Amino acid sequence: MAISPQNFPRKRRPSAGSFISPTLSDRRLVQSLLLVSQEISSLMPLQFLLKRYSVSIIRKSNLLAFLFEELLRNPVSCFAPTAVLCFEEMYIVLQRMKASIEDCSNGSRTWLLTQHESVSNGFHELTVDLSTLLDIIPVKGLDLAEDIEELVLLIRKQCSETAAYVDHTEDCLRRNFLKMLDEIKREIVPDHGKLAEIFKKLGLQDTTGCSDEVKSLEEEFQNQTDDKSKSEITALIGLVRYAKCVLFGASTPKSHGRRQKSMTDMVIPADFRCPITLDLMRDPVVVATGQTYDRKSITRWIESGHSTCPKTGQTLAHTNLIQNRALRNLIILWCREQEIPFQTTEVNDKVKASTQNKTFFGATKMTVSFLVNKLTDSESVEATNRVVHELRVLAKTDSESRACIAEAGAIPLLVRFLGSDHPNLQVNAVTTLLNLSILEANKIRIMEIDGALNGIIEVLRSGATWEAKGNAAATIFSLAGVQSYRKRLGKKTRVVKGLLDLATAGPASSRRDALVAILSLASERDTVARLIEGGVVEMVIEIIAGSPEEAEEAVTVLEVVVRRGGLVAVAAAYHAIKKLSVVLRSGSDRARESAAATLVSICRKGGTETVAELAAVPGIERVIWELMGTGTERCRRKAASLLRMLRRWAAGLDENVTTTTADSTIVTTPSRPMLLS
Repeated sequence: MAISPQNFPRKRRPSAGSFISPTLSDRRLVQSLLLVSQEISSLMPLQFLLKRYSVSIIRKSNLLAFLFEELLRNPVSCFAPTAVLCFEEMYIVLQRMKASIEDCSNGSRTWLLTQHESVSNGFHELTVDLSTLLDIIPVKGLDLAEDIEELVLLIRKQCSETAAYVDHTEDCLRRNFLKMLDEIKREIVPDHGKLAEIFKKLGLQDTTGCSDEVKSLEEEFQNQTDDKSKSEITALIGLVRYAKCVLFGASTPKSHGRRQKSMTDMVIPADFRCPITLDLMRDPVVVATGQTYDRKSITRWIESGHSTCPKTGQTLAHTNLIQNRALRNLIILWCREQEIPFQTTEVNDKVKASTQNKTFFGATKMTVSFLVNKLTDSESVEATNRVVHELRVLAKTDSESRACIAEAGAIPLLVRFLGSDHPNLQVNAVTTLLNLSILEANKIRIMEIDGALNGIIEVLRSGATWEAKGNAAATIFSLAGVQSYRKRLGKKTRVVKGLLDLATAGPASSRRDALVAILSLASERDTVARLIEGGVVEMVIEIIAGSPEEAEEAVTVLEVVVRRGGLVAVAAAYHAIKKLSVVLRSGSDRARESAAATLVSICRKGGTETVAELAAVPGIERVIWELMGTGTERCRRKAASLLRMLRRWAAGLDENVTTTTADSTIVTTPSRPMLLS
């Protein structure tokens, strides 16, 4: 179950330093005690659960603040060792009280309800600890005013009289809630009246409140370490999502011009990219040579029969992979700073927890069934749009939800809305299909359901908004993950033309969606010919001319086309040589690497004419020299190859022989003839 990309955990858990007594002078220690007691006094009492405990602690802290103020007014600069020890321990207790109230206030209400008994005991134990410290503190030796002494005795009495308190109303609420979870586990639809009553008492009375509750539960999931708690939280997420739909209806979609930030929208630091795929590493691991790769990429490399390090070429002494935790943490921090999604191993844990939790699965099935029925019965376009948006959000969360939505028969219904005149409905429909297509089984469903693929292609070509077109392109890319479908999609002229048009005319984010899809289709040789015929080289040249800094994906596409397209591709790419030299100067690391690799392929296959064209670029040798010193490992190798080619050409040592006929010039190499015109 994936965490929504826009959600980043609030810092709720107390730090380790909160439970360590500070090493301070006696006076500074009292100042710290005054500060933390004032901070507790300023907190709002808990509103829906455990209110009595929070009010009691806040009131006692407020009274303690008078004690610490009196101590600071006294001229005494040091206290008896017994008093200092009590103050140090009291600092820890107060910090724990403050952290506990904040944790309950900021955290999930449904999780707090299920943990009501243990949290109540925790508050009581803290009160007992405070009572013990007040019993042993040497009040007479602190030189306090009489009224302050009486105040300390009052607080001491209040703490000692506080017995473990059980709120029978809250306890009854907890038992009813757990009973409802058990019913869902047994696939019994809960009573909506009782569900509404529980959520009202928890203060969850609209779609926004339920959405925030889901976010809090997702954060709580990350805070937990044991599988049992994670499984219980997963069940709660399923129930809250169900309650949100059946009690308050589908939420109104927020209007926004594009999807949330994605990896393709960012300039990723070179150290965070996998040397194999050049994509952001999600699970960096170290191999025997000391190089770091993304686990998925290097595993695929090793399983395909390779026994060498892709970056250095050295033979691997062993195939053990060691997680690079330091780099992974840096990548996670960078993603949070950029506010872009990053699926960590916690996400995989959540997927595992959801598939093993019957309550979550039951709640998800009920939610999907409710939404699909609403979709069938919706009479207005706005109501339909809200339901489709809810499915879009649900399809984004986890594999179980994607499977349930498809199995409930939602895909044919969504296909109907791809041709809608309502822009938002069209966007939500195609984006839901995109989210569903992440699941392999759903790729088959989408490709086989009548009208689904044609509907997606039509949105790609003539969608109402750039967002719809971009998401259609992203869906094409997702479906192309299956090789047989990749070939099938590459044979469709409408797909090729739609992607090329979007890559040429679309805004940056939509253009990237199109380029990524083109790059996937270009892995099939038959498709490369159609791409060349459709103008892929001209498209790349136009993008580079517009902004060399944003040409990263476009140059990568050209590299693949030239590498797999044969002589026809080289001939078409001849006119891109000067543009590629511009990328060598001012492109990103990845773009310069791809540009260098493309030029190497063109010059090797194209003969002396192509080398001469490159040599004619002013200052090209200096640019190549710079790449050899500052580029990536692969870029340096390609730059060295280019420099050798240029020097052999300048010395007249190239083995290529150029002959001229009446109509054209033919460049002949030992193995390749090429018609240059």
